[in-house]
Amino acid sequence: MSTVCRGIRGATTAENTVESIHGATHEMLQAIVKANALRKEEVAAAFFTATPDLNAAFPSTVARVWMGWEHVALVDSHQMEVQGALPRCIRVLLMVNTDKQPEELVNVYLNGAANLRATTRA
Repeated sequence: MSTVCRGIRGATTAENTVESIHGATHEMLQAIVKANALRKEEVAAAFFTATPDLNAAFPSTVARVWMGWEHVALVDSHQMEVQGALPRCIRVLLMVNTDKQPEELVNVYLNGAANLRATTRA
């Protein structure tokens, strides 16, 4: 099998404090890494979004500082405001270099975001 770049999704919820955003993001990233047996070298990029009600901290700080992904392309953005959407939600799309097939990858949804996807396996 050849290595290709594939996406892994994750989501969680947090309160609008630095500690809560960083803690929830760290928990989510650790769960994704564990569920997919990822090595730091396999992570090419991480796209973080947060609902507009979360503005106390950047989720990408956790990836760079706590996860040691200092050479990974990271970006933060706000999600669209959609009526009825889950509040206080942090989402991530990790782009990873892997030889795994899409059905072998595990998307992780934690805390209040657990109901976003019924197929969560983490």
